[in-house]
Amino acid sequence: MSAEKFISQVVASSVEALYGAVDSAQLQIQKTRKEFEGDYTLVTFPLLKMSRKSPEATATQIGEHIVANCEQVSSFNVIKGFLNLQLAPSFWADRFAAAVENENFGYAEPTNRTIMIEYSSPNTNKPLHLGHIRNNLLGYSVAQILKANGHNVIKVNLVNDRGIHICKSMLAWQLYGGGETPETSGMKGDHLVGKYYVEFDKHYKAQVKELVEGGMSEDEAKKKAPIMLSAQEMLRKWEAKDTEVYELWQRMNGWVYEGFDVTYKALGVDFDKVYYESETYLLGKSLVQEGLDKGVFFRKEDNSVWIDLEADGLDQKLLLRGDGTSVYMTQDLGTALSRFEENKLDDMIYVVGNEQNYHFQVLKLVLKKLGYEWSDNIYHLSYGMVELPEGKMKSREGTVVDADDLIADMVDTAREMSQELGKLDGCTETEANEVCRMVGLGALKYFILKVDPKKTMLFDPRESIDFNGNTGPFIQYTHARICSVLRKAEEAGIDYKGRANVELLEAEVELIKSITEFPAVVASAGESFSPSVIAAYAYDLAKSFNGYYHDHSILREEDEAKRKMRLQLASEVALVIRRAMKLLGIDVPQRM
Repeated sequence: MSAEKFISQVVASSVEALYGAVDSAQLQIQKTRKEFEGDYTLVTFPLLKMSRKSPEATATQIGEHIVANCEQVSSFNVIKGFLNLQLAPSFWADRFAAAVENENFGYAEPTNRTIMIEYSSPNTNKPLHLGHIRNNLLGYSVAQILKANGHNVIKVNLVNDRGIHICKSMLAWQLYGGGETPETSGMKGDHLVGKYYVEFDKHYKAQVKELVEGGMSEDEAKKKAPIMLSAQEMLRKWEAKDTEVYELWQRMNGWVYEGFDVTYKALGVDFDKVYYESETYLLGKSLVQEGLDKGVFFRKEDNSVWIDLEADGLDQKLLLRGDGTSVYMTQDLGTALSRFEENKLDDMIYVVGNEQNYHFQVLKLVLKKLGYEWSDNIYHLSYGMVELPEGKMKSREGTVVDADDLIADMVDTAREMSQELGKLDGCTETEANEVCRMVGLGALKYFILKVDPKKTMLFDPRESIDFNGNTGPFIQYTHARICSVLRKAEEAGIDYKGRANVELLEAEVELIKSITEFPAVVASAGESFSPSVIAAYAYDLAKSFNGYYHDHSILREEDEAKRKMRLQLASEVALVIRRAMKLLGIDVPQRM
């Protein structure tokens, strides 16, 4: 039982004994503010009609009754109409013992609820970049958090492997590639294809400029640039399954998938299932026909299909182009339907940047109008963009921060800073390589995930690897420090298993309070789909332990019972740090 639930029961019992039956809504209990003494605070104002006393007198009467009848509440104080209750150290000792004995501490019981979460969703015309890293880390972490909350989670990736943007890379490779391959170029496949996406844009801009200089308007020039017309023709051929175009598409996409797999592995993310837009877009076309038959959609003179959402405060939305080719909305409708029906989903979460907020608002509304009630269980986990000190990134211009380069740079920076600070002293080369990988990736992941998903963030690689402050390496080093203490205890033959009955210091009670909050933190992060809640908790716990470690001896404590309890406390802090960081997809080293 959580401390909050326990105190709620104690307060309800006392209020009922003093004033009669009470509605739970009248019991307003919250954590005591840090500037006041106490653990939990009861707001007495809703109880005054029952007590027929002043707020202060009511609070005092309830406080006296609780302390007299519950030995686990050690004291109380009253500030105006607020009753602050202090739980006894023995209460926290019991809660600590229960946490130590619980092998699944922090994890909820199964809910039998199935949730699908889609993240990554890359285009096969370019390599993954810093924006994709935030998407992947956020999606993977939320999946881990939802699993810890007892849900059955299906992690999926929808690869955008068709469309005009894919044809741009293909056409540019045909025109300017000279038969270049990943093998002949020495480039990862996704990097090679991305090179030709940039190449297309360069030639397209040059052609537009030439047409404008020849007297054409810029809008018309953009539509009539020869290279753009060729790309559009290639897309039509692809949808018609033209043999030559289709084989080229399969070949170049194969290069990209091999490249993506390397990046995903380095980043430590995975998927239970991968969907491909080329296999799902036709599903949506049948739904478009269904909408036409029901009169929900309408067809324009150019044969394109639309839905009018003006009565809902939105606008008219294109669902199918006049030439019969799909748009993103077409395939998203079909994919949503197949996923809910095939997997019997309770919820579907899309991890997509906030520039697509409108898209998902429309998706839910269109499905609702088609009569699919489960559309209410679609959730768009919208997140802000990642920016650099230099500004925004642009894929077409080749000014993005490449994911592979960033991962390698983070590991190199971790090595450089770890060596400067002597963190790798005594490590073998293999151990040092592993520590640098953990620290570099831990720094990257923590720096990104500690920010609320909704916020746009500024990424500073060097700041993220600081071993002091609110960073991944600080938390990782705290874990390694505890492991060092526990190793020395084992080498000295010190047994710290079993309960140690000692009087707890205030600092120890505070650490235990932090530990016992872990299940509630996991639940809160699951409700808000926010890894930043876990990150903040892990940092606070690590910071609290470092303060305790600085002020109180563990191995040199002469009292055997106290030493035993302190080793148990350190061990449990390390366990909770490991579990919290695992929910962020971060490994923590044993040595550092």
